[in-house]
Amino acid sequence: MTRASQSSADTPTRQSSAETTTRRLLACGAIGAVGFVAVFLVDGATRPGYDPTYHPVSALSLGERGWLQTLNFVVTGALMVAFAIGLRRRLRPGPAAAAGPLLIGLFGLSLVASGAFAMDPMRGYPPGTPPGDPGTPSWQHVAHDDLGAVVFLCVPLACFVLARRFARPPTRRVWVGYSIATGLAGIALLVVFGLAWEADHPQTGLIQRVMIFVDWTWLGLLSWATARRASDGP
Repeated sequence: MTRASQSSADTPTRQSSAETTTRRLLACGAIGAVGFVAVFLVDGATRPGYDPTYHPVSALSLGERGWLQTLNFVVTGALMVAFAIGLRRRLRPGPAAAAGPLLIGLFGLSLVASGAFAMDPMRGYPPGTPPGDPGTPSWQHVAHDDLGAVVFLCVPLACFVLARRFARPPTRRVWVGYSIATGLAGIALLVVFGLAWEADHPQTGLIQRVMIFVDWTWLGLLSWATARRASDGP
């Protein structure tokens, strides 16, 4: 067999291997989205003194079992970065082929960093902590808050950016409407959550969980759709 014929025979194998790698990277988004939600739901429901409707998800990083939510942040963030890499491979070239994956990658990196900086004990959690805020926050708490803002802004922005890509054939137009609706809902819920947090509203935790469900569901479905289709986009 000549070198030319050998190279030609190897090309389909390399393409198949690259496609398999891309699909696995894309699937990481769905795994991360489902796993993150499952962990904080089960952990929050079984933590003594923790009120899921009042306390934020980040409060689960405190206390004796805090390592579990910290790990949840880090693992989910890493999976989302892998998803972003797969999405970049799937979408290029064309509109949003760089900006969309970049926003999702930044989302994942911010989640990883969130695990490194825990919020301050406050508002009665962990048990024994006085109600209300402790006063001047630590720099770790400030860093965690800033990273949280990046996390919850990146997903709506990615929705808007990728909606433009989804409007191109042969993609399904339903993804355009779904992405725009998710982006608008994500921003609205972020504002509502911020106001509820500042007012120490008793439903602050519930509002945050709705926001997470909205954002993470879009990410999970995008991951699933792009992983199962060889076409350009979901």
